[in-house]
Amino acid sequence: MKSKIFAVTLAVFTASCNQAKQTDSTVTKTQIITENNQQANEGYELMKTNCYVCHNPKAASHDDLIAPPFKAVKRQYANAYNTKTDFVNAIVNWVQNPVEEKALMRGAVNKFKVMPKLPLPKQNLEKIAAYIYENDVEEPVWLQVQMKEMQGKGMGKKTGKMDKN
Repeated sequence: MKSKIFAVTLAVFTASCNQAKQTDSTVTKTQIITENNQQANEGYELMKTNCYVCHNPKAASHDDLIAPPFKAVKRQYANAYNTKTDFVNAIVNWVQNPVEEKALMRGAVNKFKVMPKLPLPKQNLEKIAAYIYENDVEEPVWLQVQMKEMQGKGMGKKTGKMDKN
């Protein structure tokens, strides 16, 4: 009888330990998802507050912008940089020290000139760049038409991607 009680107690204890491990694992996954969502929201809010003044995806046309839309920025930087780290570093370095000779988007510099140096903390710039890298940024309704028009002007005829020059 004692051995049966011991066996049942051991089985219940083992099952509760396994359930606790699963709960801990679920909490950890939930915490990670929540933290990622918070970081994405923070990156988006920083981008909207600090960048949409010039890069607004709601602009009526390309002619109404004073800087390229982030969809075009993302496409160009993603073509040039294969990893998130390189992408984020390139964006941060550009924003901290925008110099015409180092411009990745020559067409944008020709049209809009070099952007001003922004006095934002590096940590905020990293959050903005990470948001751009990890998310589908808003695309102006006119962008696809603009891209097709640009293909006839030497902008990625074969691949549909923007050229560096």
